[in-house]
Amino acid sequence: MSTETIHDAAAITDHEYLTFTLGSEEYGVDILKVQEIRGYDQVTRLPGAPDFVKGAINLRGLIVPVVDMRLKFQLSNATYDDTTVMIVLSVAGRTIGIVVDGVSDVLRLEPSQVRTVPDLGSAIDRKFLTGLGVVDERMLILLDIERLMTSEEMGLVEQAIAA
Repeated sequence: MSTETIHDAAAITDHEYLTFTLGSEEYGVDILKVQEIRGYDQVTRLPGAPDFVKGAINLRGLIVPVVDMRLKFQLSNATYDDTTVMIVLSVAGRTIGIVVDGVSDVLRLEPSQVRTVPDLGSAIDRKFLTGLGVVDERMLILLDIERLMTSEEMGLVEQAIAA
């Protein structure tokens, strides 16, 4: 195997993550799932939607469901201020907005910087996590946003929109 091939293989295994905060914790999502980052806008509440579904917005003619990640992960009540942002994601052919406390940066993590998630009985089901990213003194909770947003529980989003 040539060194060029090894370099190419290493580039494929590195991943870039958009990092964001919820309370005092820092999370990361695959940057390839991110469509855009926007300020938090008022949403239209959808009757019968679960509490964590804030509602929907009209994004250039596309109706986009909006999920408040603080409520989804059963963290303290969300407060909306100047740093609150909406990350618009493209997941499984759908566009979904998630509300977070703030966006930090984009980080490239090598496989050696990603650790297995310990079983801690967290409010977040381990199947929705890809690992824990370690960068210097920072620890990132890496979300499998595709699996989370397409889970049966999140399927309620589609039902609420279709109603």
